[in-house]
Amino acid sequence: MVTALARAACFVKGVLQSASLRYQKLSLVGKALIWFIVSFYVCLAAFILVVTPARIAQFMYDVAQDVRHLPYGYTILIVVMIAASFPPFIGHITLLNLFGFTYGLRGFFPAAFASLAGSAIVFVTLRIMFSKRLHSWTSTNEKWQALETVIRSRGMPLIILIRVSSFPPWAWSNSLFASIAPVSLFQFFIATWFVLPKVMVYVFVGSRIARLSDGEQRNHMDTQTKIINSLLIVGGIFLSVLASSLVYHLMQKEIKRLHDSPSERDELAAEALEAAEETPLLGSDSLSSP
Repeated sequence: MVTALARAACFVKGVLQSASLRYQKLSLVGKALIWFIVSFYVCLAAFILVVTPARIAQFMYDVAQDVRHLPYGYTILIVVMIAASFPPFIGHITLLNLFGFTYGLRGFFPAAFASLAGSAIVFVTLRIMFSKRLHSWTSTNEKWQALETVIRSRGMPLIILIRVSSFPPWAWSNSLFASIAPVSLFQFFIATWFVLPKVMVYVFVGSRIARLSDGEQRNHMDTQTKIINSLLIVGGIFLSVLASSLVYHLMQKEIKRLHDSPSERDELAAEALEAAEETPLLGSDSLSSP
């Protein structure tokens, strides 16, 4: 127990140190953006406390029901999901919860379709728009050439591992794979199918939250039913975090193995994976200049 706590403390300390170093390297605009995001979430938390979570949840439930009763309401969420699959947008997990919140477990099918379609559209779009930039950048970057060689030799197992990893986030992961020339659209699409179990978990959590958000349903629940629904939500979130942590651990283990490899190529590939934000389609100017 003590050993586990010590490891957890070391992990948290390492994450904080890494975050601090990354923050120090940011430009003035980047630091201002970070503080804007922090201020936004502080104001959001204050708003939730003032308005009360119950009233907000009821409002969201009523809106979700209005969308649900539209003839093709699910297409709205699908379009938003596809848009959110492009960097620098975020919110993939929130949208998955929203599919479950609006349509219950049936929301898994449009959520899965939107995730697969959105990622494929991003992959193809970025490949077409930035093909020249990608070729010129990778032809002069030794680390990226090494990463492409390693992925070409390891094939689908490594592609799937990177794809289901929680880092980088969804939109950035789409861009990352579009940046790796040896990865074909077919390989990327197949690897994305392995994300669907996580999609199911997030949709399930959203469906449980919906039941507790509606005052009428909540008033007809006995205490035991409320506790069970709450435990299912917590359990779903815990399962998702556990799975993401496991995949992240495997990903870090693979990077460490590449670092420890006597091959200079593997060492360079590991460095390229660790610095994924420096890829040609993930850089700060990648979306402004093809």
